[in-house]
Amino acid sequence: MRHVKAWVTALAAVLGVSALSGCSVEDVEAFLSSPSDSPSAAEGPAAESSAAARERLDELPVSPAGPMDGYSRDRFPHWITISPGCNTREAVLSRDGENVETDDECRAVSGSWLSPYDGQTWTDAADLDIDHMVPLAEAWRSGAADWSDDRREEFANDMERAQLFAVTNSVNRSKGDQAPDQWMPPLEDYWCTYSVHWIEVKHHYELSVTEEEKATLQETLDGC
Repeated sequence: MRHVKAWVTALAAVLGVSALSGCSVEDVEAFLSSPSDSPSAAEGPAAESSAAARERLDELPVSPAGPMDGYSRDRFPHWITISPGCNTREAVLSRDGENVETDDECRAVSGSWLSPYDGQTWTDAADLDIDHMVPLAEAWRSGAADWSDDRREEFANDMERAQLFAVTNSVNRSKGDQAPDQWMPPLEDYWCTYSVHWIEVKHHYELSVTEEEKATLQETLDGC
């Protein structure tokens, strides 16, 4: 059967935002289905979003990438259980897909997913990875090495900001832990949106950017 209410309840628990506090499961589901500002939308950002992104980019500290000493993906507890039987990965698959059906263990067994990075549509969840917009290793190099474990867990499971996306698995693996000056999505029409999202996440978590990274983001936004 389709467990929509289960993952919506789970997602509400992760978000923990005031806009959703005190809302019923139905309220949260309606909120997520609204087309206004959904971070999973593949369309380009509005002009004001690009302008706001430029301002936020200018506020980010610029510094060379930090060392990887001490890094491990385990330092970022991810795909945590957010409700009985459902983890963050499963919630993202349900959020980003169409007509998603899950089994009794919250695993997606059918549905349709449009990967925003390459425009490909998939009907098997096995063809998808959940991408961290700002990769864990990149976050470590730009400030997360100094965070608490709780802060790193929040970052790795953040469904409030544009940080987690269901994308074609081979595309996600080609990205690895690279920043925008090293890698951009194959679908060029998504570059503006990608840059806006990248800046949004880095700005919220007060992460730094390198000179090359900032220059690439500025150049991309200039063309939006």
